[in-house]
Amino acid sequence: MNDAERLVLRTELAAMRTNGARRQDLSQHACKRLFFDFGIRPSMATVRDLTQTGSASDIPKDIDTFWARIRSASRVRIEGGAIPEGLQERAGELLGQLFQEAQEFAIRSLEDERHAAKDDIDEAMSRLRDAEVRCATVEEALRRSEARADTALARNSSLEIELGSLRGRELEAQSSLHASIHRLESEHAALTQRLETEQTANATLRDRVDTLNGELRHNTEHYAQQIKDAISEAERRVKPMLVELDSLRGMAATYQAGVRQASQKEFDFIQQLSISKARADRLELKIREQSDELDMLALERDALLGRSGTSENVARLICTMVEGGRLSMEEIRTLGADIDGFVTVPARCPTCVTGEPELAQHDDEFELSCPDCECSSGTALSRLLAVARFHSADKVDAREQTER
Repeated sequence: MNDAERLVLRTELAAMRTNGARRQDLSQHACKRLFFDFGIRPSMATVRDLTQTGSASDIPKDIDTFWARIRSASRVRIEGGAIPEGLQERAGELLGQLFQEAQEFAIRSLEDERHAAKDDIDEAMSRLRDAEVRCATVEEALRRSEARADTALARNSSLEIELGSLRGRELEAQSSLHASIHRLESEHAALTQRLETEQTANATLRDRVDTLNGELRHNTEHYAQQIKDAISEAERRVKPMLVELDSLRGMAATYQAGVRQASQKEFDFIQQLSISKARADRLELKIREQSDELDMLALERDALLGRSGTSENVARLICTMVEGGRLSMEEIRTLGADIDGFVTVPARCPTCVTGEPELAQHDDEFELSCPDCECSSGTALSRLLAVARFHSADKVDAREQTER
């Protein structure tokens, strides 16, 4: 209930109060409007708010009175006849219950009749569908029968035509049959005569076969005796061979055992040989390492011997002058090997720039060469002379500059 409806209801109650209505009438009117018009269950607070009158004990009484009137009005009363007043309400209730049960029975009967009618309709529809199917089947069978009848008529006509042709062929076959009979009779006579001739020849051959069978039995016995003698002779010759074969088998077994032992010994020898080879490789590697160490020590010794008695600054100065080309070959030869301990091999070849020169020493002779451009200083008596020749622009072949 919104505010407008509440305001209208209050206006109605105010008008009734102005007309001199009592509190009970106002409460009853408010309950009726709330329950019937707005669908609201009347309560003490709602009725008190609308009527603006009554106490907390009076309004509940008015609400109870309203509900009592509603219940009384909803009861069925039978006031006619000689029914006592105390039983009128009970009779009304029974009558209402009877009416309700009659209505339920009528509804159930109606539902049963509906179901029965529906079943009848379904059955009728089923029979109708079956009849339609049977009708369609009969029509289809009729069409097939007509088709078969047409086919039979066509077949009958074709058979009549074939019958005529067969009769013609039958006449031809009879004529050919008579001719064949005459031919067969003549052939039968010829075959009978030939059979008699063959029987005579067969009797002669049978006698010949009997004679040959006798000879065969005689020859078979003779050959069997010869084969038996040959087998005896072969057994006599084979027995010594079997004995010899057994001895050869024993010798072969002994030889195979010896071969297996030799193979085992060979395998052991190969293992020992591989172990020895591994040891030899390790020793050779160790010898090479020691040889390299000895070479390094020899080089250090030579360097120390060359440096002995010569000032390092003077030696560096001479090396610089040699690299600059300010000393002649004769002057360098005069210096000898006194400053070889201070001479360093150039890091790059002056000719190809990319090659790394290598210094080789053969006894007391030195040779500096480039592996890339094959440029060489030739053999020299000192490292200083070899480096000077390598730096010089007038390099000559090693064979032309070999110093004796």
